[in-house]
Amino acid sequence: MKKIFLLLTLAVITLGANAQTSAEEASTLTKIGQQVPAFEFKLDKDKTASIADYKGKIVLLNFFATWCPPCRQEFPRVQKEIWEKYKDNPKFALMAFGREEGWEKVLPFKESNSYTFNILPDEGRKIFSLFATQSIPRNVVLDENGKIIYQSIGYSEKDFSELLAILDTRLKKLLP
Repeated sequence: MKKIFLLLTLAVITLGANAQTSAEEASTLTKIGQQVPAFEFKLDKDKTASIADYKGKIVLLNFFATWCPPCRQEFPRVQKEIWEKYKDNPKFALMAFGREEGWEKVLPFKESNSYTFNILPDEGRKIFSLFATQSIPRNVVLDENGKIIYQSIGYSEKDFSELLAILDTRLKKLLP
């Protein structure tokens, strides 16, 4: 009887995990190989940019929230293993968008954590909603032509290692 209970419990856990993964994947609105949706964003309170301005670069888009525990776990690695490694590479850009957060939240968060990469507001999910309906953190990598070459949902060692490998490979290809 205990074996049957254990097997049923494992089956329910497995099905629940697969259902969550499927729901997260279903929340993704973009696909690898697709051109990035067009959007504009504020680089600071007075300067607007367009994602089209970054053609010719490998771009990492990160969607997060200041209150999100996995996002807070991921960001120190983004700073150290991505930004500090590639910040001087003219073929690389990184933008982290605070989903549903304005300057009044993202700037103090950036300063209090000593992050030096672009942490920008995405009030009303205007940008996030082009890529997904839910689930953060979320990373999207664009190639030099603005095509999506990588997407991840959540934070895991495996996904972060894959992200690092893709950035390293793609940026080496763009060296003069």
